[in-house]
Amino acid sequence: MNIFRILGDLFHVAAILILLRKMTMTKSCAGISLRTQILYLVVFSCRYVDLFWLNPFHSPLRFYNTIMKIAFIGTSVYTIFLILKKYKHTYDEVNDTFRVEFLIGPAALCAIVFHLKVTPFEIIWAFSIFLEALAIMPQLFLLQKTGEVENITAHYIVALGSYRAWYLLNWIWRYMYEGKPKILVSVAGLVQTALYSDFFYHYYMSRKTGKKLKLPP
Repeated sequence: MNIFRILGDLFHVAAILILLRKMTMTKSCAGISLRTQILYLVVFSCRYVDLFWLNPFHSPLRFYNTIMKIAFIGTSVYTIFLILKKYKHTYDEVNDTFRVEFLIGPAALCAIVFHLKVTPFEIIWAFSIFLEALAIMPQLFLLQKTGEVENITAHYIVALGSYRAWYLLNWIWRYMYEGKPKILVSVAGLVQTALYSDFFYHYYMSRKTGKKLKLPP
């Protein structure tokens, strides 16, 4: 495990903690897309089906991965619970309207066509990679419709985007030094990072000018 993988995991955990803190501190899920959170749960549930048969005590790395997988699935379920139950009255259902079937369909099609091995697990794994690359779109769509973005919500999205950027570097490093190319993952990572690029720019400008972050419609 290299430094890029470690940094990616740290930013991913940071993003989740920022999101949960935002909701529990403000007692509100305003500005958070339920559709994106459900897509992430689908992503993690598909990617980590190997939890049912892999021995977590096989090695320290396997144990670490198992803990992270359970944490990602568990926090996704908890986040959805907060939006649907505890803070439902603050959920912006009117603006959270991105049609996720336009993301799930293409991701499934790409997984059927492009995968590492012709096995059910590998196709499901590929589906999770393609879907994760697009899962942030309902969140960005919601923020564009509402205009202004709360600081803590902006920090969450930046941390989430940074996690994928570090993971992209992780796969490049592994290709260069371990000879383990995964073009599928690298391309999906590039697409995902590109989707965040516009938000990163507006986030940087808001930090630089000291003004509240606003996204153009």
